[in-house]
Parts: sequence; C-alpha cells; structure tokens
Amino acid sequence: MNPQTRDKLMQVSVATLATALFKRGLRNQVIQGVHPVSRKGRNMVGPAFTLRYMPAREDRNQLAEFRNPRHPQRLAIETCPEGSVLVMDCRKEPRAASAGDILITRLMVRGGAGVVTDGGLRDSMRIGELDIPAYHARPSSPTNLTLHEAIEIDAPIGCGDAPVFPGDVIVGDDDCVIVLPAGIADDLADEAVEMTAFEDFVVERVKAGAPIIGLYPCTSEAHLADFARWREANGR
Repeated sequence: MNPQTRDKLMQVSVATLATALFKRGLRNQVIQGVHPVSRKGRNMVGPAFTLRYMPAREDRNQLAEFRNPRHPQRLAIETCPEGSVLVMDCRKEPRAASAGDILITRLMVRGGAGVVTDGGLRDSMRIGELDIPAYHARPSSPTNLTLHEAIEIDAPIGCGDAPVFPGDVIVGDDDCVIVLPAGIADDLADEAVEMTAFEDFVVERVKAGAPIIGLYPCTSEAHLADFARWREANGR
C-alpha cells in the first residue's frame, strides 16, 4: 500500500474513519465483536490477507491434519506478505481458537502487521505480550479442529459481519477494527487526517468550557476562523 497512506492511517482513529465511510454510504465496515487482545497504544495498518474457515467435519479434522504442509491455516501463516494483516473468517464462532501463540509469533517474525479473527485465540495471555497487534472475540483454548476447518486463503470473506476483500486496508486501534475498500483508502486517509485536526481543536475548546452547539458540528464562522488560527499556531 501507499506508504504515505499507511503513515496517515497510523495517526487516526477507527471512529473517525467510520464517519468518513458513513459519508460515502458505507455503514458496515467495522468488524463487529472483536477486541484487542492487549492494547498496544499504536494503530495496526496493512492490506488484508484472508483465511476462511467453514464448519468442521469430523473425518477431515483430526490432529494429524496439522502434519500436512499444505494445511491452509499453516500455509496462511507462512505466506501472509510482510506488512499485511491476516484476517480470519471464523463464522463469528469463538468457542474454538483460530490460532495460538506459536502461529502468531511466527506471523510476527515474518513481518505481519497484525491479526484479526471473529473467533477466538488460544494462549491469548502470551499473544498479548507479543509485539504484534491482535484482535479476537475472546480467549479460547480448544483447537480450531473441534469446530472449524481452514478451507480457503486470500479470497473474499466476511469477518464480524464486515465484507473483506484481499488487499482492502485494515486499520485497528485500541478500540476495534475497520475495513477500508482499497480503491478509496488514500482519500479516506486524507479526509481522516483533516477530521482529526478539527476534532483535536474541538476537544481543546470543550475542555476550556465551550459548548458543543455551533462547534461540533461546526456551524459558526467564528469557530472556523478560530480553527484556522489554531491550525497555523499548531502546525496542523
């Protein structure tokens, strides 16, 4: 992805991006029901590399399956491009884990930008200590084989009710995760930077005692003039 876009998206919130998408008629881009395993104090940004799970069938999902070098779960970890976010469609079913700390450690060492699943993660206490952003529905110890079969890599998926296409830009903060359609990610980043500057100005004014009516949203020429002076003074 565009390095400048990546840098801009590292500085804005998922909430701000959700508003920018809403203006364009896109209302279902936040991945629902996923939370950071541990807060990192920085954004996760990268193009989506996807893995889809389906309901497991017992004769196909024994522990011996993990010995297969072409097993899609293992293959996804070993082929996710550097700088990408591994996004897993686990059918919003967190009763079985979609990965554990060993696989996520390998993803981190290979340069993955993060991991998102609408299922569970096992060994989440260890994953939370890793230097890679990770998001899941909740901790879960049973192996994915008990409920899920990893079936397809790098194809369109649904994750937490959000449509995710390979190459879409994934942004996560300490709250949640959003999916930006690849074709408009650059424009969204630019708009979000502008929105963030104004929101920072508003917060400063509100802390100083200003009422929000006329300020947020801004319907006052006086506030717009104050904002212009604030931007110049703060280099924003």
